[in-house]
Amino acid sequence: MAVIKISPDQIKRKKRRGPKGHAVDLAALEEIQALLGDESRQRDLLIEHLHKIQDQYQHISSKYLVALAHEMKLSPAEVFEVASFYHHFDVVKEGQTPPPALTVRVCESVSCEMAGAHSLINALESGLGDDVRVQKVPCVGRCQHAPIAVVGQNPIHQATAESVTAAVDNNQIKDTITDYISMDDYKADGGYQTLKKVLEGSMSTESIMKKMEDSGLRGLGGAGFPAGRKWRIVSGFDAPRLMAVNIDEGEPGTFKDRHYLEIDPHRFLEGMMIAALTVGCDAIYVYLRDEYAGCRQILTKEIADLQNNPPSSIYQMPPIYLRRGAGAYICGEESAMVESIEGKRGMPRLRPPFLAEVGLFGRPTLEHNMESVYWVRDIIEKGPEWFSSHGRHERKGLRSFSISGRVNKPGVHLAPAGITMRELIDEYCGGMQEGHEFYGYFPGGASGGMLPESMADIPMDFDTLNKYGCFIGSAAVIVFSNQDSAKQLAVNAMKFFEEESCGQCTPCRVGTAKAATLMEEKQWNTELLEELASVMVDASICGLGQAAPNPMRCVVKYFPDELK
Repeated sequence: MAVIKISPDQIKRKKRRGPKGHAVDLAALEEIQALLGDESRQRDLLIEHLHKIQDQYQHISSKYLVALAHEMKLSPAEVFEVASFYHHFDVVKEGQTPPPALTVRVCESVSCEMAGAHSLINALESGLGDDVRVQKVPCVGRCQHAPIAVVGQNPIHQATAESVTAAVDNNQIKDTITDYISMDDYKADGGYQTLKKVLEGSMSTESIMKKMEDSGLRGLGGAGFPAGRKWRIVSGFDAPRLMAVNIDEGEPGTFKDRHYLEIDPHRFLEGMMIAALTVGCDAIYVYLRDEYAGCRQILTKEIADLQNNPPSSIYQMPPIYLRRGAGAYICGEESAMVESIEGKRGMPRLRPPFLAEVGLFGRPTLEHNMESVYWVRDIIEKGPEWFSSHGRHERKGLRSFSISGRVNKPGVHLAPAGITMRELIDEYCGGMQEGHEFYGYFPGGASGGMLPESMADIPMDFDTLNKYGCFIGSAAVIVFSNQDSAKQLAVNAMKFFEEESCGQCTPCRVGTAKAATLMEEKQWNTELLEELASVMVDASICGLGQAAPNPMRCVVKYFPDELK
């Protein structure tokens, strides 16, 4: 075979006329520089800076996206893939029309659908003008007040077309701040004395860890891993260690974390600081869902107050960084949350390694749900037996049940672990609403499955519902009646998972979409649905795809009459 040699002189190289990729609009760059001010341009602040653009212009146009990429020394593709991943960023490409300046988001998840969300959406779409965008959205974390519409950042409880229109007309677009326990009031009631002892070394970290282990407290975000054991595991890895607190409660039916933040934020902050100091964490990152605008204002102010007025003037507390979610349910999964804190798309990591060993920024990380650390102060001051002494039906501890649906008193009810659904309704929720007969319930949000009224005497706690194809998770209980269809509620749940799948793995991405389509048919192909469910459970990377089939399977198993 003949070989033809080509000298370098024979190759004509085309010189690029300008930088690779999109050209930077200098006027847009100046605007971005002014918007960011003196704030750091570090990579993990990408999502924070995208929020600044979205808040300023109500969308993110290509010129600002490219300018931000230039300012942060990232590629436009890298910034675009992050911005386009999150629901709350409106990326507008060249030639596209930006959305209206005001958006009204109407929740259409399970509780709100039961309360008439679709009728509300239809009324708003026909009644509001073209200068307002009406957007159907998943759960916004206010299920006890269903249906919910959010005008800008202002949540309208028990929303009607009239109340939403009035808020739009009066430009009422900001969330209101609740009357919460201030730092001064919290200190007056003995707050931060335990943290001071930990800071100054008069209370040993080993004694604290032992109390946490003896209390039996388990993670209250859904997974239920023993808190004390987690502290000991993370503390066993080499420093520097970090802490990440997950307040991205996006599970339909869940709102307990918001409830406690709006009442007693410093009890959470003290418990968080004690946990970080006990484990030896150098910094704390708090990840708060974007829908909680009022909580963000509370935490921003109170974290600053705490850092400026520490309990001890002798020893320094680790820094606290408040990070803002951007509308992605998947970021409730711990590794996806860590990815988001790092300024990336919220996609779950393959494990091992686990976050306790390789977590945030590659460091050993103590990850906790907000409510898990909320109880730390009480457990330390009152003793582990205070927490473990509660419970029913041979279960131990307390659970904060977020209850919505067809009951007279929806809301957060603190009850003994192991309480049954029937006991909850009768003792805490004031019974069923007039004209509604108890038909069934979701014991753990959309992913926790569904059970009929005939199974309302099962103790509700970690592990007690597993053999029935359900779980308690974050204790998000949705009660439905004989006027509701379990089949239709399961369809709603599957559509939610289809919308919220991060798309990383095929079993979840395709499985939820195919299942939603099959479930909308009048006659369910139960054999095909079960085959699809088996693949999703066995092959999905994270809990979203693994738990998505639970409501569908429960309808087949416990509500067969609806499939005839």
